[in-house]
Amino acid sequence: MKPATLSAELDVRAGGRYRISFTRDDGEYFEAGGIYREVVPNERLVFTWAWHSTPERESLVTISLKPDSAGTLMVFHHAQFFDETARDNHQRGWSSFFDKLDAFVA
Repeated sequence: MKPATLSAELDVRAGGRYRISFTRDDGEYFEAGGIYREVVPNERLVFTWAWHSTPERESLVTISLKPDSAGTLMVFHHAQFFDETARDNHQRGWSSFFDKLDAFVA
């Protein structure tokens, strides 16, 4: 079973909010959201990230896009984790997401 985005509400502008919810491969439901801090079309997106279940554990995501000879290079950086366990769990989650995105694009 592939994860399905059940809901996505996006107000993509500095100060705008977003909320996403999804079901993981094993059927577990998650909801996360945050605030866009910086939006530069085709270049940079910076936003806070927090799970609905632990809103006090806010972290920060920065996505940079740069032209590349093969298309576009995306640099993804997720920082300011509550602890090492949160960091490691996010690393596994994002790695799985990007593997699936890579397979989809291919």
